[in-house]
Amino acid sequence: MKIRFLGAVQGVTGSSHLIQANGKNILLDCGMFQGREEHLNYENFEIEPSKIDYLLLSHSHIDHSGRIPLLVKKGFRGKIYCSKPTHDLCRIMLMDSAHIQETEAEWKNEKARRSGRKLTEPLYTSHDAEFSFRYFYPVLYDQIFTVDENVRVRYRDAGHILGSSITEIWVKEGETTTKIVYSGDLGMKEKAIVRDPFIIEDADYLILESTYGNRLHEKQEVRVEELIKIIMKTTRRGGSVIIPSFAVGRTQEIIYELNQYYDCNKEAHRDQRRSFMNIPVYIDSPLAVKATEVFKQNTDVFDDEAKMCMMEGDNPLEFENLHFTQNVEESKMLNKSKEPKVIISASGMCEAGRIKHHLKHNLWKKEASIVFVGYQAEGTLGRKILDGQEFVKVLGDEVRVMAEIYSVEGFSGHADKEGLISWLESFREKPKKVFIVHGEHEAKISFAEEIKNRLKINCIIPEYNKVYDVQKECEISEETVEDAVSCARDSAKEVQIEDLKKEIEKLKSMFETTLENTKGYLEKDKMNVERYKDIQSNILSLENEILNLSMLNSK
Repeated sequence: MKIRFLGAVQGVTGSSHLIQANGKNILLDCGMFQGREEHLNYENFEIEPSKIDYLLLSHSHIDHSGRIPLLVKKGFRGKIYCSKPTHDLCRIMLMDSAHIQETEAEWKNEKARRSGRKLTEPLYTSHDAEFSFRYFYPVLYDQIFTVDENVRVRYRDAGHILGSSITEIWVKEGETTTKIVYSGDLGMKEKAIVRDPFIIEDADYLILESTYGNRLHEKQEVRVEELIKIIMKTTRRGGSVIIPSFAVGRTQEIIYELNQYYDCNKEAHRDQRRSFMNIPVYIDSPLAVKATEVFKQNTDVFDDEAKMCMMEGDNPLEFENLHFTQNVEESKMLNKSKEPKVIISASGMCEAGRIKHHLKHNLWKKEASIVFVGYQAEGTLGRKILDGQEFVKVLGDEVRVMAEIYSVEGFSGHADKEGLISWLESFREKPKKVFIVHGEHEAKISFAEEIKNRLKINCIIPEYNKVYDVQKECEISEETVEDAVSCARDSAKEVQIEDLKKEIEKLKSMFETTLENTKGYLEKDKMNVERYKDIQSNILSLENEILNLSMLNSK
């Protein structure tokens, strides 16, 4: 069995890992690259999409699912397995992503037409995204399902966002079965709405994310209080609070936490609550509005606290001063209005969407505040602002950063270093090797050392498109892609030859059964006896041909 790491290797975006076994190709995620790696979206896939048999999707975030329409556009016709909530969220997220691709292509083409340059095609269109949904196969958590005769899979709740999954994969090769676990993105314990990450019992090999592998989050009970303080401080001086937030997961969590904070502290924070209720909170993201509705339709996978709120008639995703913008005009009015307000808008890394307009209108204002509540990948606009750049380019204009900049990491959807280590410690039988992915270079090195020192497990930080040949006995060797492709072809031939052998055996068995049943008739019919002998001779010839093919392939 071989594993090739095709994304989230040099950073945290573009998650994509390929398992090759028994002549089959199984892809783990097919994410979009963002920030400094964005150009990779326009490169050819490292493996022909039509040759990929299955795609196992961990969750709906675009850095894990965003290139699925492109994969299908380029020829993929296999099955895409994911949890039901992931399927529901992908239906809105991939359509939204396609709309962004089309809009940005048209914006570039307006300039290209004026200058006589070549026009740009969108990465994929809304039609491509819609077409890709016919290949989705939603499954339930905790149930083992059969992908083919040699591969079984089970999804466990990863606690990252609604529908996020840890993927358990059992691959049988001959008499040996190897178990690979892919963490996807792991969430924190006691996170709002979603359940804690499921504890896995065992694995031969683990592919583990490391986004915050070298950092610790602030305590969760502090994060809401910190956010409230920023909101009150900013609005009192006449400014607005702009929160770039992932439309799926983070936005719903902030809504939930603000709701819970005031519901649970009505008496202790009576005056502050009254003041807060006078501050309008706007969710300005069509995708976030749709995603919130999907959350409401999948309450069966909420954690116990959120379920209890729903049962008591208190919708945790609503409160009285919360407003959802309905159209572009309402969004524009938010920046024309001078009243202090909170605007939560996508995208979370400020790479696309309405958040760019709100940053353009507020970054230069001393009284405003920008609050980051999620990870900012290298090269993204969000990262540039967070790193303290004095000037940034937003929608083609140079904007000076004068607003106060905050990072409240307690809202992150990713487990921190201790959360990741704690999850790994809980394995009953530890993996023999851990592949560290989905993290920046320093985070991966630091995290690998931490695992080695504390858990005595050796880690591998894979290189992009490097092939790792893994075996049950914990032997790992590296290969070039060329060697792996040649090997994969040989493996595919072996599978085809074995299939042919089985077909010949079936044919032979059917012939012998028919011969036995018609024995009495054949004794009276010499012509048919000769025909049957010809058929028998042909079957023997086929057997010899298959045997020769098998011997040639083994050489």
